[in-house]
Amino acid sequence: MTHLAQFAQQFDQIFVLAKHWLLGYVPAGAQPLCSAVLSVAPIIIVFPLLFAITTLLERKGLGRIQNRYGPNRVGPFGMLQPIADGVKLLSKEDIVPITADHAVHFLAPLLLVSASFMDYAVLPIGRNMVIVNLNAGVLFFFAVGSLMELAVFMAGWSSRSKYTLLGAMRAIAQMISYEVPLVLASIVVIMQAGSLSTVSIVNMQATYSGIWPHWFVFTPWGFAGFVLFMVAATAESNRSPFDLPEGESEIIAGYYTEYSGFKFALFFMGEYIGMFATSGMAITLFLGGWSAPFSFLTWIPSYFWFFAKLLALIAVFIWVRGTLPRLRMDQLMNLAWEFMLPMTLLNLLTAGIWHFMPAGPSRWLVCSTMVAVPCILLSRGLKHKKKFQVHTYHYSE
Repeated sequence: MTHLAQFAQQFDQIFVLAKHWLLGYVPAGAQPLCSAVLSVAPIIIVFPLLFAITTLLERKGLGRIQNRYGPNRVGPFGMLQPIADGVKLLSKEDIVPITADHAVHFLAPLLLVSASFMDYAVLPIGRNMVIVNLNAGVLFFFAVGSLMELAVFMAGWSSRSKYTLLGAMRAIAQMISYEVPLVLASIVVIMQAGSLSTVSIVNMQATYSGIWPHWFVFTPWGFAGFVLFMVAATAESNRSPFDLPEGESEIIAGYYTEYSGFKFALFFMGEYIGMFATSGMAITLFLGGWSAPFSFLTWIPSYFWFFAKLLALIAVFIWVRGTLPRLRMDQLMNLAWEFMLPMTLLNLLTAGIWHFMPAGPSRWLVCSTMVAVPCILLSRGLKHKKKFQVHTYHYSE
């Protein structure tokens, strides 16, 4: 197994060595620019391709969940449907409202997609496979992610439509409300790792006790933080059951109602790319990043495990979308401020106690109780707070 693990590490170095080999043919003055291009190019190619595959799998998966067929017309088993959708959106007319702010209307989808791609700069996709190893990588991730809220507001305001403005306000209120627990849920990992570097966080989890990994999700505070992080990430991505900004039955299509053609495609792709990035951060913080789930599987290339975990989280997103109904706006806000926020704060306390208590069953018992009991009490509090109003129906004469 040792030789296989060494082979896997050498295989992970192939991309780094290939990059240096290509840079050897570039003049010294142009090497920094070419190095940046070679680092960014795989991200720009792989994740849009993953977006196309995900849309197909999601439509087919939702079709099976809802007892109907998914795409099955274009290509064998409908596999070429993403290409047909792309051609259709590229060929559609770009319609801009006459009263819209044309410059801001044009820049909004570009800013959203750019912010989504910038998040990948600090995500370690494999061993020695990170674009920039920043000491404050986690902080950079959330700082860049906040640009999406600006892009959403730009889209809603510049369109000069009450539907888009209402959708933008909904989206911003939702994203800000859930960004607080999203950041707080990640702080427990920073506390334990003692670093804001995503590479350091993954390296700390890439160790094993026998065959078992030291992933943070296998602790009471880590499991609670992971669940809270994923719920907040679902709301940040405007995914069901938190897809109120895109409530078709209420506000048509939300903040991108007045967008068509390729601009609409950019919004659509930006949301998925952002969802992949947030899932990648969850993998980095709680699921060991590119590390294998068992020590005897370390011979498999590291980036395989990153994408395997990413596909598993995407499957959960699709499952949730096909299972849960959309929340009301008051339910969404109550969940954020009356359940998510208190739980993340209590989880910070739990992580601190875990750190200072000696290892053993007592630490597991105390910390598990500190997570489970508040969760039950807060959920019951939300349930009992529901007020049912008696409706009186009057029949027309």
